[in-house]
Amino acid sequence: MIRYLSLLGALVILSPLFGQEENSGLFEVGKVKELRLFFKEKNWEQVLDSLKQSGSEDRLVGDASFEGEVYKGVGVRYKGNSSFFAVSKSGSSKLPFNIDFNHTIKDQKLPGGVDKIKLSNIFRDPSFLREVLSYEIARRYMPASRANFVQLFVNDVYLGLYNSTESVEDEFLEHYFKDDDGILFKCDPVWGYKEQPDCPEGDKASLQYLGPDSICYQGLYEVKSDFGWQKLIELTKVLNEQPEKLDSIFNIDQALWMLAFNIVLVNLDSYTGRFCHNYYLYRDKEGVFHPIVWDMNLSFGGFRYDGSKGSPLTNEEMQTLSPFVHYKEKNEKRPLITNLLADGLYRKMYVAHIRTILNDYFIDSTYLRRAEEIQEMIAPFVENDSNKLYDYEAFRKNLHETAKADKASIIGIEELMGPRTEYLKNHPLISKEPPAINQVKHLDYDEIVAVNATLEGAESAWLFYRYGKLGPWKKLEMFDDSGHDDQMAEDGIWGATIEKDKEREEPIQYFVVAENKYTAALSPERASFEVYSTADDTSTAKKGYK
Repeated sequence: MIRYLSLLGALVILSPLFGQEENSGLFEVGKVKELRLFFKEKNWEQVLDSLKQSGSEDRLVGDASFEGEVYKGVGVRYKGNSSFFAVSKSGSSKLPFNIDFNHTIKDQKLPGGVDKIKLSNIFRDPSFLREVLSYEIARRYMPASRANFVQLFVNDVYLGLYNSTESVEDEFLEHYFKDDDGILFKCDPVWGYKEQPDCPEGDKASLQYLGPDSICYQGLYEVKSDFGWQKLIELTKVLNEQPEKLDSIFNIDQALWMLAFNIVLVNLDSYTGRFCHNYYLYRDKEGVFHPIVWDMNLSFGGFRYDGSKGSPLTNEEMQTLSPFVHYKEKNEKRPLITNLLADGLYRKMYVAHIRTILNDYFIDSTYLRRAEEIQEMIAPFVENDSNKLYDYEAFRKNLHETAKADKASIIGIEELMGPRTEYLKNHPLISKEPPAINQVKHLDYDEIVAVNATLEGAESAWLFYRYGKLGPWKKLEMFDDSGHDDQMAEDGIWGATIEKDKEREEPIQYFVVAENKYTAALSPERASFEVYSTADDTSTAKKGYK
């Protein structure tokens, strides 16, 4: 049995809740930027269309201009599936772009270190808000792209107002994972792909184990690195057949945040929904996979299929969508949900994450005030966009109520989230009172680090830790000073000790989870994106990827 040591260490102090927002460059907060592309080819649209229709990854080379600077030799291609093919079929010129600024000139970047961006045409989102607002919320809890708005001109012809989104590639990976040499998978099945006849039946990029042959995974996932299929197969095998070993190769808490985010925001064009896609997996240099959210234009109920039934969800069904969809049905086609939530502690952490998102953004309508700010900022640009896919009236309307996007009815963001917030906050598990974590302290000894926490209402507690800023999270049970692991600590102080790794001199990062019969609490509350660290004497908590 591990017992804690009495501590006189400094009280841990939390850093600011929000990371530093961009104050210059493409993703500068509060400003709509202007980007211009120039091609020598007068038929550039036909060239890009031909590349896209053929499935080619080749790019048309041109120049770009941003804030007075000219960028030579950028590589451009169209992107997207329905946002390209449906819009192209309609005859609209407002198609989505993928732009690589260092395509021909190595290390050429926009201000702020951006070398690749995705420009979305705001398909199926009359509000223009879903992508930018959703990413802004996600970045508080997990690695997620920066996003903003751009006026796009091509050969001095105005194409309209676009969402600009940071690509999940080199700069993104360097920022969050301190390297870009790992294995990156885009978990988005190839458009029109048909599963191989000799492979087990799967369900898109669902992380089901489909056997040892990589041919069964190709077409369902896209590897962005030179190798990696066997590592993905190993991950799916462990997730499905040995989930108790998953924490050694997978960032479980980050996945819990992603699933909580998807369910609160009814982001069903994701792993949680019918098409089970729109996320990335990155295996870092320590051998740990991290899920990364992607593609938010249909968040906030823009996509109505949760995958549990064939028909679209009604407004009321989205407003009251269960946080345990797929888990209740034991849906074997969603193992990331069913196998993680089958673990009692992880299920309680998932509930805690839902509660945190609700409290941060939805209980007091913070999301709505922020959406109104964004809407007012972009309103004149939307009004002047003659190529916008939906009219200005729908833009004004869709923040609050249902608006039409072609033949589809897109629920209003407030219309969805007002009732949804009431439903979730009164859910039998989410409404349960969590334990209180009042203090967390650590003291660094020669061979160990001792951690304790002052808890109220806890029946058990856990210390999660890792050596350095990457690597798998390990778990230790915490006990009270009398060693009574079967009852509540009488003095409210729980503790555990971490043995130092003599071969690694990196600081130890950690967070605390306290649980009762129904739910859990974390400290820091937004762990494991925010963590405590032994890095310095002040013991200040910080973003886990800083």
